[in-house]
Amino acid sequence: MKKTLCIFMSVLLLVSVCSVAANAAGSDYTIVSPYADVVWNGNGAWGAYRGNLHSHTTYSDAEIDLATMVKQYYELGYDFLANSDHAVTGVEWNRDPALLPLYSYQTLIGNKVAHLTNEEYQAIITGTYNNRGRKMVCVTGANELNNLSLSKNHVNGYFLPEDVGNGFAGNENEAGYEEAIAFIDANGGLSHINHPGDWLDTNDHPEAVNDKKNIQFFGDLILRYDSCLGTEILNEHNGTTGYDRILWDNLLMYCLPYGKNVIGFSNTDAHYIIDTDSSFMVFMMEQNDMDHIKATMQSGAFFSVTKVLRGNKFEIGPAEEFDLREKNIPYPMFTEMTVDDHKIIATATAANQMQWIANGKVIQKQAVTEGETVVLDLDSIPGADKFLYVRAELLGEGGLCASQAFVIDNGTAPKTLEEKKAPTIFEQIIAIIKSMKIFTLLRNLLGD
Repeated sequence: MKKTLCIFMSVLLLVSVCSVAANAAGSDYTIVSPYADVVWNGNGAWGAYRGNLHSHTTYSDAEIDLATMVKQYYELGYDFLANSDHAVTGVEWNRDPALLPLYSYQTLIGNKVAHLTNEEYQAIITGTYNNRGRKMVCVTGANELNNLSLSKNHVNGYFLPEDVGNGFAGNENEAGYEEAIAFIDANGGLSHINHPGDWLDTNDHPEAVNDKKNIQFFGDLILRYDSCLGTEILNEHNGTTGYDRILWDNLLMYCLPYGKNVIGFSNTDAHYIIDTDSSFMVFMMEQNDMDHIKATMQSGAFFSVTKVLRGNKFEIGPAEEFDLREKNIPYPMFTEMTVDDHKIIATATAANQMQWIANGKVIQKQAVTEGETVVLDLDSIPGADKFLYVRAELLGEGGLCASQAFVIDNGTAPKTLEEKKAPTIFEQIIAIIKSMKIFTLLRNLLGD
């Protein structure tokens, strides 16, 4: 009897120990930082370079000519700029890109079409123009596809050859998105999805960012194409994109189990001078050139900033809208973000509050004081081992600054995306109809 009881107790103890060990192993994880390689301080510290990768001129549908637009960004202190006119692949700013007949109306309505002189161009890319002392890099090969899409299913392509993508008309709606991403991929470029809230009409339907169909649609595009890096989370004055940060959280939760991060971009999308001081990015780079800009787009070692944001009812807010364009107020910015085991440690400038977001929920809010360290200790937060990611946002008198996602890696093998099912004949017919401009035009005229 004693022997039997002893064996039973031994087995019970062994099961308990194994269970505790299994739970401990299951809760162990690593925080993977997009800023892991950044040198923040001391000798060899990397620079913080302000830039914009999505802007327009009178070479497509903007009100401002290229020469004026470039000088405006330069005077605002930008360090790099990509001109991505609609279906016009950007070239050096002292040359004409492809001149599409579609945009010949610009001169007819009195708008100027002009590039920089050779002297102006050299002065800007070396930093001697107006004695600024800091260059602004011309990022060539950018193009916003599709050409004047009525449904605003736009995709920005980068690092394309200058003879590729000019006049790319594209289809409407879902078909147009994949057509553009596949085209950029086939031509060796990188891409991101532009202002998805515009296509989803989130002004009138903010709940669309939480719709599983929409999340899966954009998520599958990002997963199917390695060259599609992510999506814009901030765009221009965020008039039609005020909820795109919530969609970003949903896309992170959808894509991370498959092993792919979703990078959140922020661009001015400027068609008017005032919007050059709206939404932009700050890249952490060893040096400011095309190669480092491309690598940073892929690594996510940058911050997304906006000076204009509409209030929204969702938890991450903000509750009140703000518009700080042309007010010359310093914008909030992270000055260091490092990881120590299960802690994320940050410092910031021009900020008064930081909120930490995981799996679409605000998990912690903290006051921020200049020069003081802010710490997020995930070991103090119940359920943190179930998080897929953590990201941070700063709020200050000069706007909002968002970090990229810190991925929570618990060692689970990534899922494999299923092969895309062949559509039925009926589905093919519906897709063809939805891809037509006449369908979109009638839909816009008659409403949903």
